[in-house]
Amino acid sequence: MGYRVVVVGATGNVGREMLNILAEREFPVDEIAALASRRSLGTECSFGDKTLKCQDLEQFDFTGWDIAFFAIGSDATKIHAPRAAKQGCVVIDNSSLYRYDPDVPLVVPEVNAAAVDGYTKKFIIANPNCSTAQMVVALKPLHDRARIKRVVVSTYQSVSGTGKEAMDELWNQTKGMYVPGQEVAPKVYPKQIAFNVIPHIDVFMEDGSTKEEWKMVAETKKILDKSIKVTATCVRVPVFVGHAESINIEFEDHLDEAEARDILRESPGILVVDKRESGGYITPVECVGDYATYVSRIRQDSTIDNGINLWCVSDNLRKGAALNAVQIAEVLGNRCLKKG
Repeated sequence: MGYRVVVVGATGNVGREMLNILAEREFPVDEIAALASRRSLGTECSFGDKTLKCQDLEQFDFTGWDIAFFAIGSDATKIHAPRAAKQGCVVIDNSSLYRYDPDVPLVVPEVNAAAVDGYTKKFIIANPNCSTAQMVVALKPLHDRARIKRVVVSTYQSVSGTGKEAMDELWNQTKGMYVPGQEVAPKVYPKQIAFNVIPHIDVFMEDGSTKEEWKMVAETKKILDKSIKVTATCVRVPVFVGHAESINIEFEDHLDEAEARDILRESPGILVVDKRESGGYITPVECVGDYATYVSRIRQDSTIDNGINLWCVSDNLRKGAALNAVQIAEVLGNRCLKKG
């Protein structure tokens, strides 16, 4: 006996990826429903070798369904996630709405799988921000060995993190640079994204940081350890899919780069590609479609007593969103729901 599963926001980048990954990983599904807004009613989505037609989220009754993956904005989630939860369906939410709620687990299965047990408080589990998810996968095994004091991270985040319109804007702006009269002005982003980088993701806060940077700080503390100090600079780059991060880590205890490399090689969800030669590292283009979080450029930081630098790359639509959500469902099933 498997699960009755709902994917909310099935026509978006993350929703479609959720359907793909559920099929790829052979999640034990007895019945599946694809939901979207009324304007997408009847739109077809693929689930393995099946074709699903989108149903209207507004009219959908979640009674009797086991798990609902939410891949829609916070405004709609605020209306429909509590409704699904009240009807006994466990919500795994990809928006930022519930991430900082103390009664809602914020989960990266390689890091804090046991936290899913807390779903019973609200019948909701939160999926972290894409940039946080891949970082904490890399930090966790190192933290277990040498206790992390401080993390300084700079991100290089692809436009798919913003959505399909942002991907279209990058594509059209890039073409427009070469065709006179077809130039495309910024609309999704405040400045041109083609052939440019923008040090601004989400809204600015009073202290000068952006909301994306604040998310990385708050979520790392909630998922991994509240005592870790984190400072982030988040940057949008002209890449379609795949987030990259340059991470500087300061530990309480000494950790040799060779041992750090060995630890990461043995850790779940991580692939180490770290050859000190031309091309001996992973870039965003190479991680697209993969489940792994890739780590490269592991080296000692000689400017502090116990420091390591590394480069971390992952498919943000997968580990940063859809894959992590499906992994949460797998843990939820194995630990709590016990079907399949």
